[in-house]
Amino acid sequence: MRSSISQRRPRTRPRGGGYFLWAACGLGLFHAGFSLYWALGGRWLLATVGQFAVQAAQEAPLGAALLLAGTALLKAAAAVIPLAAAYGQFPFPGLIRVLSWIGGAGLVVYGGINAAAAAAVLAGWIPAGPGADWQGLLGHALLWDPLFLGWGTCLLAYLFASRPARPGP
Repeated sequence: MRSSISQRRPRTRPRGGGYFLWAACGLGLFHAGFSLYWALGGRWLLATVGQFAVQAAQEAPLGAALLLAGTALLKAAAAVIPLAAAYGQFPFPGLIRVLSWIGGAGLVVYGGINAAAAAAVLAGWIPAGPGADWQGLLGHALLWDPLFLGWGTCLLAYLFASRPARPGP
């Protein structure tokens, strides 16, 4: 038996800046997708995370796979839950919003500092040690940490654009 329109769960739409939320979700899922790919045994671009990741995948493949699968799950949840909450499809939207502010700020700080530090080493502004991992530095300066920065920036832009209006005087 079909439910009538009045019995269906109402769907809400995110307030202003929804495109930022969708962009944040996409960037987070892109990040999660690579973690899942590596968890399943893929190795393309793994060296851009760092030689430690390549070494872990070779020396302890099961442990690395489990860690990467957990990381993929965490990233995917962090990408999808704010979107689901904005559309009224996840409980505790107020709590999710607070956690999203914290997570978005964390992503911006983490991605921004790490991308800038890696870029500074690559540019020669910070001396590199003799065992510098150049592929890892390139990956963090040009790909992974800028993605974290973009993910966090888009999430914060959505949260700012969709904040409740303040009552007038």
